[in-house]
Amino acid sequence: MVAAPRGVRYEPSVAAELDSRRCRVARIIDRLNIGGPAKHVTWLTAGLEERGFATTLITGRVPPGEGDMAYFAAEAGITPLVIDDMSRELTPRDVIVVLKLFGVLRRVQPAIVHTHKAKAGAVGRVAAWLYRWSTPSALILRPRRCAIVHTYHGHVFHGYFGALKSWAIVAIERLLARTTDRILVVSEQQRSEICGRFGIGRPGQFRVVPLGIDVGEAAPAPGSFRRELGFNALTPLVAIVGRLSEVKNHAMFLEAAARVLAMEDEACRAARFVAVGDGHLRADLEARASALGLAGRVTFTGFRKDATSLYADFDVVALTSVNEGTPVTLIEAMRSGRAVLSTEVGGVVDILGARGPSLDGFTVWDHGITVPSGDVQTFARGLRYLLLHPDVRREMGERGRRFVAGNLSVERLLDDIESLYRGLLESARVV
Repeated sequence: MVAAPRGVRYEPSVAAELDSRRCRVARIIDRLNIGGPAKHVTWLTAGLEERGFATTLITGRVPPGEGDMAYFAAEAGITPLVIDDMSRELTPRDVIVVLKLFGVLRRVQPAIVHTHKAKAGAVGRVAAWLYRWSTPSALILRPRRCAIVHTYHGHVFHGYFGALKSWAIVAIERLLARTTDRILVVSEQQRSEICGRFGIGRPGQFRVVPLGIDVGEAAPAPGSFRRELGFNALTPLVAIVGRLSEVKNHAMFLEAAARVLAMEDEACRAARFVAVGDGHLRADLEARASALGLAGRVTFTGFRKDATSLYADFDVVALTSVNEGTPVTLIEAMRSGRAVLSTEVGGVVDILGARGPSLDGFTVWDHGITVPSGDVQTFARGLRYLLLHPDVRREMGERGRRFVAGNLSVERLLDDIESLYRGLLESARVV
């Protein structure tokens, strides 16, 4: 628990609350756009229901140009409470958002407020702090019992904005950390970066809770997506999956593809490339592909609801991001037994197993290959290595499949969060 100001006393333990009635949780995320966080909050909301936690999922609207994953929540039987004004970026209208969230919290009366991602983490924690202190006992410096938790799925401290705006965001996050009982990160690498490099929060506030995915989902038979694209089983197929935005750096993927296709090796010349996802950069990226001579070699599929079923047809799954938490696309690729090739950013290295040798500038791991961020030439060399060594790809894929099944399941995620919540409820006492 965050240390209270001098003279402040928190209310007694609420551990008995779970025994007497379902514990209410308010889960706040800015929007259910395409990506891992939308799945993450859906799995938590649905999965914790059976464990004694009644969750109200609060979201904003998905703006035009981004795929909407509200269908994923609906399939899980979840109807989010939507606040239209909760847009992606911080704006002066966020004062209204905070007041609306405060009103929701007053109605829901949660024992735990759990925010996800940057925007919801800002407005949600301010609203939670107001809710915590909007009680008659505040007059004697005893706030309402309500634990505040925030999860960093990634962060926006670099790779998104200019230097001044990034500095301001870090300063705000440092202040928000003072209101937060637990700060969750998805990897050790992310904890080191956020707490160590950027000085946000105290080490004792942090907990590492790796992502989880549905490892029990039936694996589709390969072939249908290749037939849809007109490729046979022998065509090397390299895919990148994710929204078409600056931080994902699809331009690097396209430039590496052009370099690989210009190589002399038959497997490289025969390779085809697929970008699964949509976003505001699509037209620019399609024009970039044409300028690089990739017409007919790169396919932009747009948003696909069946994206997780496509991995079975890929030979390599790539990621070129300049900033990441732990990318769900790589975990989904590993679950499907695919080798991965990624820039070495965020928590990527935490899911790739044991580090192996460095070859020609890239690093070989148990489950794939990493290269320095932004290094197109080395990325192309790493891709060439995987295309020329199908046995290595298969071995990486099998090791990755076993790793995901043993370490990154939804059940393990639910166990971790349930344990965290119960610990917070039991420790809500005088400090």
